[in-house]
Amino acid sequence: MGATPTKPGAVSTPFWALRITATLTTVVLIAQFVTAGGLLTGENSVEDLHAAGAIALHVLAGLQTVAAALVWRSGGPWWPAALSVAAFALSFVQASVGETSGLAVHVPLASLLVILTVWVLAWSWSRRPG
Repeated sequence: MGATPTKPGAVSTPFWALRITATLTTVVLIAQFVTAGGLLTGENSVEDLHAAGAIALHVLAGLQTVAAALVWRSGGPWWPAALSVAAFALSFVQASVGETSGLAVHVPLASLLVILTVWVLAWSWSRRPG
């Protein structure tokens, strides 16, 4: 299917794409937690950074979903794609309840988003090539 590694033991392009996008998504999530901490302590100067991070998160989670689907299409398991789809969708739900009145939902959803993303990240980097 075109995504097969050319050398035995090589990691395919879709897997590299998944590794990179899952890593970047996780980095943005870490930045979101840092800026959220600033917001909770009353530091309004980070509000624009947090909003920009939310947009970056949507984009990267979408790219991660595409990469995970390509891994699945090239013969990998289906569940990283399913977790990535769930994280992508959850990022929008979580953002929609991001106002102060919705923090009781926003924060637990952020934790679930981290679990889904880090699970895919850990799996993609622990996968043995070949």
